[in-house]
Amino acid sequence: MPEDKPQPPQQQPWENGWAPDTTRAPGTRRLWLAGVLAISTIAACVTAITVTRKGSDEASPWTRSTSPGPEATLPGLISFATPSTPGARTPGRSGDPSPTATTTTPTPSATSGDASATASAEPTKSAGSGGGSPSTPKPSTAWTSVRSVNYPDRYWHVSGGLVKLDTVTSASARRDATFTRVKGLADASCYSFTTADGTYLRHREFVLRAESNDDSTLFEQDATFCPRPSASASGAVLLESVNYPGRFLRHKNFQLRLDPYQNTDLYRADSTFRLVDGLS
Repeated sequence: MPEDKPQPPQQQPWENGWAPDTTRAPGTRRLWLAGVLAISTIAACVTAITVTRKGSDEASPWTRSTSPGPEATLPGLISFATPSTPGARTPGRSGDPSPTATTTTPTPSATSGDASATASAEPTKSAGSGGGSPSTPKPSTAWTSVRSVNYPDRYWHVSGGLVKLDTVTSASARRDATFTRVKGLADASCYSFTTADGTYLRHREFVLRAESNDDSTLFEQDATFCPRPSASASGAVLLESVNYPGRFLRHKNFQLRLDPYQNTDLYRADSTFRLVDGLS
């Protein structure tokens, strides 16, 4: 049988005079070491942040004692456009609205006897006239007479306040058959016609007549005609009403009137005219 070996004596703390320290909780030394390490880490981070911030503050131009002016824009801020002052005029815009031509006005080809230029300004209206009657137009190189194509010996002629197609023989008749061609009252790309005594040719009840300008929008439109090139006569034009598109001035029984376009040879002949040099 194997011999039983005696077990080594197990010293008990109370046998050798040592007793465990019951005043310390287990793991206290580890907690202290962890705390010291955490405090050291925080202190190092704070020091690094302080040094970095100090360096950036010294390099920033906005820490100067002189503050930027009102025109300066701070970095990182979004700048907005300064609102325009109410009532301020926008550059490039006219102060008063003016009508804009919707179509390109064809220029009649220059022919022998045709008027060569358009008057550069409208006749000056007399100041203080209650009825708005214009004064006598200033002399101009655009004195114009209007000759019929199918009746080449007849011209527009003011007689009794109406415009007719007449033969012109006397000096007074030549004067009444001569007009100043100016920029259209309702459309500067078109034409208006004034007489020697300052009245305008306008259509009323679709009949062409000479009347004083009353400064109304209706009058300005009635007295404005846009030239269209004639397909049947080189250098001649048809004159279309600005406020009645599709209606053209034509003579009928030698009376000038505004009639709708008709696709007939007679209509085209009656509505085709040449703008020639003034007779007077």
